[in-house]
Amino acid sequence: MHTLHNKVILITGCLGMAGRSALSMFLERGAVLFGCDRLPIDGFPEIVRLQEKYGEHRFVYLQADMCDEEQVKTAIADIDRRFGRLDGTYHNVFKNVEKPVTELSLADWEASIRGTLTSTFLVCKHAVPLLIRSGGGSIVNMSSILGQIPSEGCYAYGAAKAGINQFTRVLAADYASRGIRANAVVPGDFKSEEAFAQQSEREKEGMRRHAYLGRSGRADEINEVVAFLLSDASSYVTGSLYTVDGGFHR
Repeated sequence: MHTLHNKVILITGCLGMAGRSALSMFLERGAVLFGCDRLPIDGFPEIVRLQEKYGEHRFVYLQADMCDEEQVKTAIADIDRRFGRLDGTYHNVFKNVEKPVTELSLADWEASIRGTLTSTFLVCKHAVPLLIRSGGGSIVNMSSILGQIPSEGCYAYGAAKAGINQFTRVLAADYASRGIRANAVVPGDFKSEEAFAQQSEREKEGMRRHAYLGRSGRADEINEVVAFLLSDASSYVTGSLYTVDGGFHR
């Protein structure tokens, strides 16, 4: 188990499947979390309970859109005001539009690129100065195997995830001397624990054909790798793409 004791970590898209799993796991491991999502937290009672359990000295939630630069700046300023430092970021925001290329509108394309790649750029752009002032830290961006292998209709999302891979490697190269590590996690098919347990036989058969391990992953299995990358245990890891896909193949 990788400890995150007293590390101040920003989790974006924190009310999504991976984000909710990360909130619970990282709080248990001692992190101080600042979570952002576009949705109101009161629609997620399990996350409200975490807030009540740990209090604002351990978990702060801000409803904010990470595709909007002003809202990203506000979030980073709030982290600085509350905690005076930032030790890591875990970016989970994305927008997926899957259509044949002839049916994909420019608005569809731009929404997916903005929601996935541009949001990554904005969070990293505004987090880096606070990470530097904090003595360095770890950036973890959520990518996807769909940025590496083709999938029908996955034009904008696939391009955006491939862009995240290269953006993260360039970030690692540029800021290593300032004590910042940057890595991307590249998951395959994964589900919440509840959805994992309730998969249909058709879904299970599909994964038996397409993954060496013969199953989908769970969100906590993805976040174990993220926890490692955010922890001091990964102090010599940067510019890497960590594939966590059970050996997915076509």
